[in-house]
Amino acid sequence: MSSASPTSAAPSPSTSTATVPSWDVRRPPAAPGRVFLVTGGNAGIGYFVAEQLSATGATVVLGSRDPARAELAMASIRARVPGARLRAVRMDLADLSSLPTAVESLTRAVERLDAVVHNAGVARDERTRAETGDGHELMFGTNHLGHFALTRWLMPLLSAAPTARVVTVGSFAAKSERLDLGDLQSRQDYRPGTAYGRSKLAQMYFGMELDRRLRAAGSTVASVVVHPGGALDSLTPSRPPLHVRTTGAALRAAPAALMVQGKEAGAWSAVRAVLDPDVRGGGLWGPRVFGLRGEPRPERVWKHLADASVAARLWEASRELTGTDPVAR
Repeated sequence: MSSASPTSAAPSPSTSTATVPSWDVRRPPAAPGRVFLVTGGNAGIGYFVAEQLSATGATVVLGSRDPARAELAMASIRARVPGARLRAVRMDLADLSSLPTAVESLTRAVERLDAVVHNAGVARDERTRAETGDGHELMFGTNHLGHFALTRWLMPLLSAAPTARVVTVGSFAAKSERLDLGDLQSRQDYRPGTAYGRSKLAQMYFGMELDRRLRAAGSTVASVVVHPGGALDSLTPSRPPLHVRTTGAALRAAPAALMVQGKEAGAWSAVRAVLDPDVRGGGLWGPRVFGLRGEPRPERVWKHLADASVAARLWEASRELTGTDPVAR
């Protein structure tokens, strides 16, 4: 496979620049021998991250709650990427006690992880608050706490790679949200849209703080935060039986394509964060056009997301809620 080599170093994660290293989203660099884990790799953006990474020759592991759906996803990828190297591991981020066992099964299959893409997530429209089996609000508990704890158990595999990356997939919806550190579980004020946006913002704070703590610990692992912009099912190419886009849906969504994109394109930022050697830890990457669509580029870290004091307080709260620390000394 041909590779596209970046021509210049990525800018500082805290700044924005018009000069972005060259990158061909359709022809990412080859990565034979490397191993990548994608949580929620059986559907949505996670599926397209897995499909695109598999085209590089790497081994891609799909983390999924549902083994049957993981098998369907792997069959779909193999139909489009002949010779794709794929594995699946059963992984339920809403059940924190199950994560050590899931990672143990992964450790029996691979010797290291070159990257993990923290993509899996729950989005709910129901007005009634729901909880995980551990008693955490479902979206916060799955999207944030699940990945926080998972990173702890994956760290030995990540540390075994020369320069591994943790890529956290946030959301553009988080840009307009602010964390309520006194009500992280939305017990006092539950609104599904707000709870979702805050759960994704918590993930993004985690990704930023993780990189700071990894640097302080002298780790070779880096942490990068990305978001997919506006990614709609109606603009997403079909991958039957996982996703089928009808002609009517495509026509109705055509005007929206001026501002947003499908989930195949929504995967580009995460794929670049995994593969581009010039991407640096502590950075934020998103689509080029207003942060909503287009090829991935480095963004100025959002002002509220750059607040290290909030990130540190969230880290301590998450450590207490999960009983784990991803960068335990």
